[in-house]
Amino acid sequence: MGRRKVEIKRIESKSSRQVTFCKRRNGLIEKARQLSILCESSVALVIVSSTGKLYSFSSGESMAKILSRFEIQQADDPETSDLAEKGMNYLSQEELLEIVQCKLEEAKSDNASIDFLNSLEEQLKTALSVTRDRKTELMMDFVKTLQEKEKLLREENQILTSQLSKKKKSLKPEGARAMSPGKSSGKNPRETLLLLK
Repeated sequence: MGRRKVEIKRIESKSSRQVTFCKRRNGLIEKARQLSILCESSVALVIVSSTGKLYSFSSGESMAKILSRFEIQQADDPETSDLAEKGMNYLSQEELLEIVQCKLEEAKSDNASIDFLNSLEEQLKTALSVTRDRKTELMMDFVKTLQEKEKLLREENQILTSQLSKKKKSLKPEGARAMSPGKSSGKNPRETLLLLK
């Protein structure tokens, strides 16, 4: 029996997502290591988790040397400035808006092709999807924080209610003695009245 095909979409369960991230991260690092050994190549791998933790791997040369070579090559390559070549998921919102505005200005000045406009539409959909996912994640984290605060407040309320009821019980016997002074002196008020006559 073979493996079942995994649908590539965001994993909703946070714990499952974390487990999958760890396993796939380790697998990716292992593949990068194998590629560098088998092909005698320099490999640099940088992974940033959803929490912002950075993981890196380099082989053959140091990470700094590989990245400097990459930057030099990127500066010399004019095609890398093209929107399709940049990973839209990795652009900030400001960069995305700037690029879209430039592309729209180009589209107005030129007679934009259908392919260009379709490509732009897909990129906007992707960016919108990423933004919605991030917003949903932030909202879910906020709701979770509020639920945790509510739980703590309920527990604190239960403790205070328990302490209050204990305090009321301990005050009742003292209050009962203060209301009946005759019993505390040991004499019956009727006997006192008879002696006065």
